[in-house]
Amino acid sequence: MTEDTVTIREARAHLAERINLAEEGTPTVITRNGTPVAAVVPIADFEALEEAADVMLAREAEAVLAANGPTVTMAELLADLFTEHGEGAA
Repeated sequence: MTEDTVTIREARAHLAERINLAEEGTPTVITRNGTPVAAVVPIADFEALEEAADVMLAREAEAVLAANGPTVTMAELLADLFTEHGEGAA
């Protein structure tokens, strides 16, 4: 996959063209003062990136949970809090 690189000014002036290129599968990197700051990418690429990030975060969360031992449900946590503060006592 090849990519085009344009300045913000060029991207603004030719936004429809950049979107058409993305639809055709060609991403555009947008730069500010020569530094890449954004990209116009095909929606399928964006969705795949979001999915990959979700999978990575889920794996990290599972690893943290496994490393830190047992957990409690929200109901158990609230019951403990009410008991500690005497709000459940009659």
